[in-house]
Parts: sequence; C-alpha cells; structure tokens
Amino acid sequence: MSTSPLASPTGDTVGALVESGAQCLSAAGVAFGHGTTNAHDEAAWLVLWRLGLPLDSDLDLIANQPVAPDQQALVATLFEERIATRKPAAYLTREAWLQGVPFYVDERAIVPRSFIAELLADGSVDGFLSDATHQVLDLCTGNGSLAVLAAMAWPEVQVTGADISPDALAVARINVDKHGLQGRIALQVSDGLADVPGPWDLILCNPPYVNAASMAALPREYLAEPELALAGGQDGMDFVRRLFAAAPACMTEDAVIILEIGNERAYFEAAFPHLPVFWLDTSAGEDQVLLVTRQALAAQNASTTPPTAQ
Repeated sequence: MSTSPLASPTGDTVGALVESGAQCLSAAGVAFGHGTTNAHDEAAWLVLWRLGLPLDSDLDLIANQPVAPDQQALVATLFEERIATRKPAAYLTREAWLQGVPFYVDERAIVPRSFIAELLADGSVDGFLSDATHQVLDLCTGNGSLAVLAAMAWPEVQVTGADISPDALAVARINVDKHGLQGRIALQVSDGLADVPGPWDLILCNPPYVNAASMAALPREYLAEPELALAGGQDGMDFVRRLFAAAPACMTEDAVIILEIGNERAYFEAAFPHLPVFWLDTSAGEDQVLLVTRQALAAQNASTTPPTAQ
C-alpha cells in the first residue's frame, strides 16, 4: 500500500525555504508551543538551524541568500522529520532558547519554556528577595534552564536543581557544564522536597500541572515529552498540594515560592481558595505564575491540619 510523500519545502533562497516551510507545517497541522507559536517562526528556526545560520538573523536581510541544492535537500529532510514524527523542533535541533540563552535538550527532559524565565531576566521578583537570599532551589528543574538563569541573574546565590528524573538531571548536567556554573549549581535527585530539605530562601518550581482532561487532549508534540513532567493528576494540582504541605518546613522565615501553573488558575484557586498569593505579570498575562510566601503557606497548613486527639 503506497502513501503520499510528505510535503517538503522548496526554494533556492533562505526566504523561499522559510515561506514554503511554513506552508508545509500549516498544511500538515503540526502543533506549536515549544519555543515558537506559529508556522512561520518555526519554519525560520528549522531553516536557519539546518543552514548553520544564527537563529537571530534578520530574515529581511538574508531572504535572497542562495541555498545550494544539497543544503535544500537537508532542509527538506528536517521538515519531513518534524512532520512525520511530530517531535518538537527542539528535540530535532537539540537546542532550546530562553531569554536569549541557549540550552541543550533531548527527549529525556521537557522542552524548556517556563514564563518564570522572564521574571528572572527582567528583575520582576527581585523586590521579594533580600541580602539574606543565598540558597535557591529550582524544583522540577528538567534540563536545568531555570537553575542556570537564576545563577546568572543573582551571582551571589547558590542554586540547587532538583528533579525526580535522573535522566532529566543528566541533561541538566550538560547545561550546567555548558555555562560554566559547576561551582554554583548543584544537582540532586529528589521526589518533591524529600531529598532537598533546605532550608531554602527561594524556591522556583515549574511542576507537572496539566489536568487529566487536558492530558487526554494533548497534541502529539506534547506526548513526545516525558509524561512525568506534565501530568498533574485529575485537577493538575497533585504535585502542588504535596509541595505546599511540605514547603514551610523547608523554607527560611522570609522565603517565597515562585510557581508556574500554566492555564490551570481556576483549578489552583479551587484547590486553595483561601491561600493569599501574588499573581505575577508575564508575556502570557497574570494567570500563569504566582508567588506565595512561607508565612501564607504555614498559616494555611495550620488552619487545615486536623486537631491532635487528646
């Protein structure tokens, strides 16, 4: 039984390949969200990477740059793989970027795309920190990108990246070494806070938070990622409940948690209706990332703890 060949980009210039590639991706119905949000940007990423051109190249300036037939064939093969496998482009290029910083990534870790990265880069959370902020935990570190960005943002702190997955931490090790931060970032296998008791002055966490219904409807690109890094239980809050229950004992008095919950704000507020939090503004709005203090968590835990039998 024969099958139709996959559509491939055609053209003998950079611009033509990008435009044709975008049409191919759109026609194939691939899903985005792993570094790009649309077919044109993803096509530009794939073409520039395959041709060895800087990813921040001005396409207007190089649109008419000729591409030799052998290079055209390599570009076509890359697009065919993207469409056939539905793997995120970052898994094909083995590279992802956050806030202009390159990170290695492969299928052992989720593709980094946390909005917490924006807050680290633009100083939005600096006002919640102090001279006493020395020990920072990046929980659910994945490929280590937030740990690296935190170490870059705050040269005076020590950072620990923790994850339940040894495979993810192996990828994180590549990135810590890549950026020369071995002396300031430690990596630790831990199920939640179990093996990283702190005490921590700041906890960053982009946990598994996708609810069960959303997991069942995810495009194939997301199913290519480790399920462990995505699935958050029926309402997406399983990991967050455990974190909030354990966190106060692992935090210094004035410590805070910066937590990403994606599109799950309604589920978060249903799970923690009386917990005061600060919603932080990102490029995706004010519903994706929140900040909660140790004091708020401790007060909530005290109010929900059943009294001890006399």
